[in-house]
Amino acid sequence: MLEIRLLGEVCLLVDGRVVDLGPAKQRCVLAALALDAGHVVSVDRLMQRVWGAQFPLRARPTLLNYISRLRKVLPAKESVEIGRRPGGYLLRAPEGAVDVLRFRELCERGRGPGLDDHRADLLTQALRLWRGEALTGISGSWAEGERDRLRLDRLTTECDLTDILLGLGQGESLVAGLAARVAEHPLDERVAGQYLLSLGAAGRAADALDHYRLLRARLVAELGTDPGPPLQAIHRRILTAEPVSPPRPDRSTGRPVLRPRQLPAPPPLFTGRTHDLESLTAVLDSPARAGTGVAIAVLSGAGGIGKTWLALHWAHRHLDRFPDGQLFVDLRGFGPAGRPMPIGAAVRGLLDAFGVAPSDVPVELHAQSALLRSLTAGKRLLIVLDNAADTQQVAPLLPGGPGCTVLVTSRQRLPGLVAGHGAHPLALDVITDAEARALLTARLGAEKIAAEPDAAEELLACCGGFPLALSIVAGRALAHPGLPLAQLAAELSEAGPAGLDEGDPATDLSAVLSWSYRALDEDQARMFALLGIAPGPDISAAAAACLTGLPRSPARALLRSLEQASLVTRDRHDRFHMHDLVRRYATDRAAVDLPDTERSAALRRLVGLLLHTAHAAERLLYPQRPPIELTDPEPEDGFHPPAGHAAALAWFDREHRCLVAAQRAASARGWDATTWQLAWALTTFHSRRGLLHDDYRTWQVAKAAADRLDDTAAQAQAYRNLGRACIWLNRPDEALEHLRQALALAERTHDDYEQAHTHRNLAQVRGITGDHRRARHHAVHALHLFRGTGNPAGEADAHNQVGWYSARLGEQDAARAHCEEALALHQRHHDREGEAVALHSLGYVAHHSDRFADAVNYYQLALLLFRAVGNTYLEAGTLDDLGSAYAALSDHERARVKWRRALALYQAQHRAGDAARARQQLSSLAGPPDRRAGSLSVTAAGKTSDLRIL
Repeated sequence: MLEIRLLGEVCLLVDGRVVDLGPAKQRCVLAALALDAGHVVSVDRLMQRVWGAQFPLRARPTLLNYISRLRKVLPAKESVEIGRRPGGYLLRAPEGAVDVLRFRELCERGRGPGLDDHRADLLTQALRLWRGEALTGISGSWAEGERDRLRLDRLTTECDLTDILLGLGQGESLVAGLAARVAEHPLDERVAGQYLLSLGAAGRAADALDHYRLLRARLVAELGTDPGPPLQAIHRRILTAEPVSPPRPDRSTGRPVLRPRQLPAPPPLFTGRTHDLESLTAVLDSPARAGTGVAIAVLSGAGGIGKTWLALHWAHRHLDRFPDGQLFVDLRGFGPAGRPMPIGAAVRGLLDAFGVAPSDVPVELHAQSALLRSLTAGKRLLIVLDNAADTQQVAPLLPGGPGCTVLVTSRQRLPGLVAGHGAHPLALDVITDAEARALLTARLGAEKIAAEPDAAEELLACCGGFPLALSIVAGRALAHPGLPLAQLAAELSEAGPAGLDEGDPATDLSAVLSWSYRALDEDQARMFALLGIAPGPDISAAAAACLTGLPRSPARALLRSLEQASLVTRDRHDRFHMHDLVRRYATDRAAVDLPDTERSAALRRLVGLLLHTAHAAERLLYPQRPPIELTDPEPEDGFHPPAGHAAALAWFDREHRCLVAAQRAASARGWDATTWQLAWALTTFHSRRGLLHDDYRTWQVAKAAADRLDDTAAQAQAYRNLGRACIWLNRPDEALEHLRQALALAERTHDDYEQAHTHRNLAQVRGITGDHRRARHHAVHALHLFRGTGNPAGEADAHNQVGWYSARLGEQDAARAHCEEALALHQRHHDREGEAVALHSLGYVAHHSDRFADAVNYYQLALLLFRAVGNTYLEAGTLDDLGSAYAALSDHERARVKWRRALALYQAQHRAGDAARARQQLSSLAGPPDRRAGSLSVTAAGKTSDLRIL
């Protein structure tokens, strides 16, 4: 018997035995296919589910490898297979084999017609399939999203079962379980209502009233809303000692039955959004099928993201579900008029659809809403409330009886509707690259796309998955068939959203975004505009506070309001992002609405905060490196340096792209001292993470800034570090040119310390060209200079360098003596990275002295220290050499493991030459090992034991 379990730890069982599924990513592939068992999952969607939006370089072949391995562990006798289909893969499994699908099937039956006892038994069986948190053991944005959806499905099923048990008179036995559920979901009004009913059934009316009072106070304090009508009705019945079971609705209104058909035409050439359509169906299915209440979904997202497009497409695909009619209201929450539709006008419009005579419409709004609820009770209706401004505009339009479905679209996320009325939120993002390409192809035709493939790709990149932007581009191309796509792409790339202006506000992206901008208050609009000039792809709340000059709490509140307005999004790391087109619009607003002095001051504050935090973090990563004196004053507010080494490394990981962008912004503004100091602060992080090209580019910018400053000391550091960056990139001629200029500058100012470092770098240049004797000469010179400056860290590194090149010259005894002296100095001064480098050198010496077991020990110690300081670049080279030492000992299995890990790091760091060598070593394991050959080639040898930042 085969079982694929996803409702708990992801695993595969055959006849009760757990099958090894391999690494987490491979298990993620199985889960991604199993959740859609019987349906084709495209390769792009599979890669997104496994790796998220940013694929590794070899994602596709790696995915195929995972699928191949899974096919080998799936038992053929169980009629299960992963089949290749046009566009993707399909998992075929026996009925009931996938627990999630079994869960959903049992839930569907349990919510259908039948005796309550039988329905309760089906839902109980469904809940017993859960063995913990769904999809345990796999990570990533897709897994987190699916976990949230499944968690919601589980809660809904638990509530459905509770409703049935309450109806069967078992309320008293449910009190304890509902108390725990209320504690877990304190603002869920459905759970709260069930808890009140169970307390009432148990004769604990006072406790029920106390809980209602506490819940109401919390809803008002946290969400600014009262409990919804269903919960208020339960409260009234308990308060007046009425029966606690909810009364059945009166379905007789005495009015003629009208079946309104108000939906606009379905959108033509709708493409993609498969996952969003499935999610919408899933969230609207449960309550509608069970007949327990109104199913409400809120589609939120930025203007032009395709909310109405999706809502209408879904509605027309499911017309058969709503035999009693479909209503559509444009609430005009955001539009050229700038005034949302009055609530009374919207209610009266819906009453008109049911044929209510004007004389029969009550005067008071609450009475009109009550009449609307009476008219919709017991009907299977779809109500599409498009372009809503806020919850207050929507709430009076909601039907009261079960069977109705409400689809709301809004640029706001409407948390009040979610919390107060049980609506399901669905935030829309941009469409995928594949969907965008399919949409453009459907509009323009495959021939036009094939004729200018590069221009088409540039257009897709400019539109960034925005459906409105893609539609505008396609419309312009169709309206001007002689206009090359390349010209259209160039215009859009240069002008941003303004380049999509066709003169019609409804199809002008800038105008559409302006409607959201106009709805902001003054503080929100200022925050939005300033975010447009913030360097980098995202921003933390602390950085946004600094940018705006606000305390952190008000700044975070403004960010939340922009998130609710779908102008920014927040990721799971609590960082805020803007879509590129929205950012371009924000930048344009900043240029128009904010004076340059305010923009410059805001950017100066933010760049200053980043510089000071980076400098503090650098000091934690490499305390032995002599600090520089920053010219920017320390920020008055918001400066909170990292607390330790791990926190500093994590901060750099989060802020790296923003720091690089901040350096470019500082250079553009002419803040030259800040420009080269940012490069200095990034250097250690770049070296430890192997970000070689980033290091080269930041020092190129820094060198130009230092030249403009005409500061000899800054120039010497910039030229030397640019030369060092060239060494890492194996550009010896360019490195030599920069280092000679750096040495001349240091000699001019009699800076022995800078001269010593430059000689160390000159040694490295000679080393990568194979001239080890001249390399050692520079290293010895550096050693003497460091001794004279009293710098133990530099002296230790110079000792290691002299030892390293002695080893390369075959003088192993001298090499060992110098490297041991380097190790002792580094240990004495608590320099863990220096220790690691010296230990690696001693490993190399031992390896080439035929002491292979000693080499293994040295390399292992070095590996631990490189990992401790987060130096993944040098970790890769050490794994490589450790594999060579194991191979020399004929321990091929351990050698294979280390070389595979080294290969993975080389690939992640885009080190093609090193990766090719590692693959060659892995393929050579079948033959006899070369007991004298280290893993590093002559050119690459210095990459671990000689390239060190100071």
